[in-house]
Amino acid sequence: MNILGISAFYHDSAACIIKDGKVVAAAQEERFTRIKHDFHFPRHSIKFCLQKAGIGINDIDYVSFYEKPSLKFDRLFKTYLMNAPRGFDSFITAMPLWVKEKLWMGKEIRSELKYKGPIIYPEHHQSHAASAFFPSPFKQAAVLTMDGVGEWATSSWGVGKGNDLTIKNEIRFPHSLGLLYSAFTYYTGFKVNSGEYKLMGLAPYGDPLYVDLIYKHLIDVKEDGSFHLDMSYFNYCTGFTMTSEKFHKLFGREPRKPESTITKMDMDLARSIQVVTEEIVLKIGRHIHKETGEKNLCLAGGVALNCVSNGRLYREGPFERIWIQPAAGDAGGALGAALYAWHMTLGKERNVDDVSDLQFGSLLGTSYSESDIESFLKQKEVKYRKYSRDELSTEVAKLIADNNVIGWFNGPMEFGPRALGSRSIIGDSRSTNMQSVMNLKIKFRESFRPFAPVVLAGKVKEWFDMKGVEQRSDFSSPYMLIVGHVHKDKSGAIVSDEKRGEGFERLKSVNSSIPAVTHVDNSARIQTVHKEMNPDFHQLLTAFENLTGCPVLINTSFNVRGEPIVESPEDAYRCFMRTGMDYLVLGNFVLDKKEQPELIETTDWQNEFKLD
Repeated sequence: MNILGISAFYHDSAACIIKDGKVVAAAQEERFTRIKHDFHFPRHSIKFCLQKAGIGINDIDYVSFYEKPSLKFDRLFKTYLMNAPRGFDSFITAMPLWVKEKLWMGKEIRSELKYKGPIIYPEHHQSHAASAFFPSPFKQAAVLTMDGVGEWATSSWGVGKGNDLTIKNEIRFPHSLGLLYSAFTYYTGFKVNSGEYKLMGLAPYGDPLYVDLIYKHLIDVKEDGSFHLDMSYFNYCTGFTMTSEKFHKLFGREPRKPESTITKMDMDLARSIQVVTEEIVLKIGRHIHKETGEKNLCLAGGVALNCVSNGRLYREGPFERIWIQPAAGDAGGALGAALYAWHMTLGKERNVDDVSDLQFGSLLGTSYSESDIESFLKQKEVKYRKYSRDELSTEVAKLIADNNVIGWFNGPMEFGPRALGSRSIIGDSRSTNMQSVMNLKIKFRESFRPFAPVVLAGKVKEWFDMKGVEQRSDFSSPYMLIVGHVHKDKSGAIVSDEKRGEGFERLKSVNSSIPAVTHVDNSARIQTVHKEMNPDFHQLLTAFENLTGCPVLINTSFNVRGEPIVESPEDAYRCFMRTGMDYLVLGNFVLDKKEQPELIETTDWQNEFKLD
């Protein structure tokens, strides 16, 4: 039986196919259209998923859409009525797309796909919850979902057992932890729904000076983690902005203009809302544990991409094990919708062992054969060298050790926002200048943003400290969604905020044997690499360790600011030629930048991505 899952029309459209309960393909639409966070109907993703599954649309038994459009419209309409006449402009602006497409989702799906079978509509947070629990390794677990908003729910928790998933409670719009965080994203000059990563990365440069102000005026948090926002400070119910003039008066200024200078105040705001978010997540986690008695927890929703709060929940929370959906945002809703249909609608059983998850490293996207890549290289008439698998890992390890930056394109594309070793840019974690080089000359992004370490799973405890749980043998973070700290044996003592200086001066306080992946507070967003999940990437790290004694590399996504992660060899080559990368690895082929012909641009490409 084949089920097609779809998410679309808000941001990060995606498609997924499960075949007899197994996830066989999943991809975001942005990777094919090259439009970051593309929200349109995912026709390209669906086409790929069908091809990878080896089926046509007539072989699809069910289509499952990740939310209920009529219930979402209900929220939009009632929100306007509750606030009328305020919000009329934003309501009228939203109406054409709803009237033309969103309210008639079934008709849209049938028209786009020429599909005649049944269509299922789980609720938004049911899709998130299904994406969290059903691919997890756990036979039973508590489930927590947190995001901006679905139909009405903004957070929900429940329990999954076997093939059953029950939502026990929820927090409803307009009270939203995700939208609170996005309000500060907007206020500090970053783009909502994509700049939250920047706010999280900026936080360690600041001090938590506004925590009390946030609790006093913006949000009332109960001991169980439930909360209530004072909506007079926010504008997202009735306008085109996130914050109101009352919010601006509270903090004493207007929102920072995008691309203007980041001030100490912006850093302090980032730190403050990050602290508040972590504290709320911890309270919710403890409450769920108390109510359910479950030892395992599954997470999804956009807030679950906040790997700093995930790290605190892992270290300080009551759960023994945590599993986070790699595509925790709306893209993962396509996967959750398909699994919801399989397990909940059709009642199909799960087969899990409490050890291995069913996400297969999230390597669910497109892949290119050796002949595909070689044909592309010959067509481009570029110089390259071909290696065997063993030769390749040894050669690339040498290039990295010589302080070269490598574009690494190998195997199936990742599903979700993180590059996990298939579409990655990699470098030497020991380099003192690699962080600034990668940010400014390759990623074309803000210099303050940290990079993630990728480490051999068997060596993680030697290099990273999870503070109190570092001795647990089961710790792994294959999806780069938990923050820990660089081990004290590999870094200097953690310096207090007072002694680290202020703002970006804190960069100078980093004292680590792997400075390129050590953030200013000695934190690190850890990715563990497992041989069974990604053998080629594991072999590269092993070769680098054999050469240098260090099993840790920098891993960042293969793209530049404002552009989606590369999908094809052509995308990878174009990105390689436009940036300061030194070598490009396409499968078993290695390209040296110095040997390549000049790339002729038809537009002023770099200026296209000055604004995110």
